[in-house]
Amino acid sequence: VISELLRIDHRRSTETSELRTALQGQVTALQVQVATLQGQQGLAGDPTQPELPEEAGGSA
Repeated sequence: VISELLRIDHRRSTETSELRTALQGQVTALQVQVATLQGQQGLAGDPTQPELPEEAGGSA
C-alpha cells in the first residue's frame, strides 16, 4: 500500500513539474509578445509617445 502511494505521489510530482515548465514557457512567450507590442506602439520609452496628446488636442 505504501509503495503504491509513493508511486502515485512520484507520478503527480512529475506531472506538476512538467506542467510548471510548460506554463513558464507560455509566460515567457507572452512576455516577448508584450515587449514586441510595446515596441511597436512606442510604449517602451520611444520619444514619439508625447506626440499623441498634441494630435488629440488638434482634433478637439
